[in-house]
Amino acid sequence: MTYTENLLQIYAASFRSNWQLPALTDYVSGENLTYADFALRIARTHFFFRELGLKQGDKVALMGKNTVSWVVTYMATLTYGAVIVPILQDFNVQDAQHIINHSGSELLFVADAIWENMEFDKLRRVKVAMSLDSAKVLAEHPDNSGRARKAIQQLPKLFKARYPEGYKASDVEYPMMPSDSPAEINYTSGTTGFSKGVILTQSNLTGNVVFGMRSHLHYQGSRCLSFLPLAHAYGCAFDMLVPLAVGTHVTLFGKLPSPKALLKAMSEVRPNLILLVPLILEKIYRNKIIPEISKPAIRRMLAVPGVRSVIHGKIRRSLIDAFGGEFEEVIVGGAPLNPEVEQFLHRIRFPFTVGYGMTECGPLISYTPWRKFVPGSAGRILPNMEVKVESPDPSKIAGEICVRGQNVMKGYYKNPQATEAVLDKDGWLHTGDMGTVTDDGTIFIKGRSKTMILSANGQNIYPEEIEAKLNNMPYVAESLVVERGKKLVALVYPDYEAMDRNRVTTAMLPEIMGKVTQELNKLVAPYERIDHIQLIANEFEKTPKRSIKRYLYNA
Repeated sequence: MTYTENLLQIYAASFRSNWQLPALTDYVSGENLTYADFALRIARTHFFFRELGLKQGDKVALMGKNTVSWVVTYMATLTYGAVIVPILQDFNVQDAQHIINHSGSELLFVADAIWENMEFDKLRRVKVAMSLDSAKVLAEHPDNSGRARKAIQQLPKLFKARYPEGYKASDVEYPMMPSDSPAEINYTSGTTGFSKGVILTQSNLTGNVVFGMRSHLHYQGSRCLSFLPLAHAYGCAFDMLVPLAVGTHVTLFGKLPSPKALLKAMSEVRPNLILLVPLILEKIYRNKIIPEISKPAIRRMLAVPGVRSVIHGKIRRSLIDAFGGEFEEVIVGGAPLNPEVEQFLHRIRFPFTVGYGMTECGPLISYTPWRKFVPGSAGRILPNMEVKVESPDPSKIAGEICVRGQNVMKGYYKNPQATEAVLDKDGWLHTGDMGTVTDDGTIFIKGRSKTMILSANGQNIYPEEIEAKLNNMPYVAESLVVERGKKLVALVYPDYEAMDRNRVTTAMLPEIMGKVTQELNKLVAPYERIDHIQLIANEFEKTPKRSIKRYLYNA
């Protein structure tokens, strides 16, 4: 099936019907916009675009942290019919400048702190650079004849002339864009090297948004705390696009999302739906839950069935309260959740589910509400998508997961070779993920095909499965299993917090890691056993969605 609603008309209807409701709050500055204020800011931005001569289909680049002005710029570009190019603020300036040039962006909206390190003369097609912080012109190409500054000066008069009685709900009108026209070019952070520009059409975004609306993930008057980067497809779709389509109040966190700071914000905002990457849940499990349930008295009580359920209930309640106490479920995505953490959360009946997606699907591929979630799975394929596994027995033998349907991208921008490598002639997107699928479309992921190691006796080894077990071992913060001369070696970054807590010195680590190696090798298949652990001094380099950049460590 295909959702046939028109994306921009969804937003026009939402803004009109939610006119007086709160739309956006900046957690740091306290700035608040109702849907009326939001629609007005969008309308003013449209006037600015017209004065600059921006046309439908032109590209607008956007780079900064989650703020009200970031959301206004994104939604104004989308509802104008131009193409938004969101750039993750974590990208270095050279990569960002390359993306701006590669996309052919004519307008740039950027945070002042990022702009300080940019070189305007290296941005080949950009006519105007605008500040996300002050709404001032940062730079304007000489050929543009000062149109941007003139437009800003004339805007109040032009707007007053067009809407003499003020901008009303009935004035909200957006164009009917063709479903296959590009809406966004999202440059993937990529764990395998240089990023590619994913072309997401109006229809791709509609598929994600309408599924979110029909699933009641957000609803009129619900509350959302947006802390995942909105320039990433996961946060963009379900912390912004879906909420704004139904009348949700979105609070933009806009700070580094440490567990401590996040939990404080959640207690204040009390969100009704929470999107998380696994790292946050795993840190809470390791730093809060493990020390508690490892106490001798608690361990003895957990051995008694009746008492166990009481303790599990208390842990569940404390976790729910820590996340604000009013959410329907926690959706975990962006990377695999550690199996031990997942099993524990399922055992205590914590309301969580794990979804699966990728930027190339804008992002959602599969999802199941928490009450129907199958532990170990990545949810069920969406109604507007199909899935197949290239394997002789797709339900038992892992093969590459392929998906087809409304959410699948148009291709990579200006990169037909890369497009042909993943999109076949029948429209199947080859995800690069290895897994199995049940008859009802529930997906189980083993690992990435690019990271799979073939053992000497022909066995498929998925490093992620070994790492999941290793990351639960004492004093292991994170790990990466690589092949070194036909042997498996585990690179480990130590858990310094746990070491400090238990007064463990670095001199004691080699002996501890020797024991960890022995324990790990008891838990894995003979062909998955590691030869030794190699300690590394610094955290692994990661993408903005917190995936380790494996390609840097495979040499």
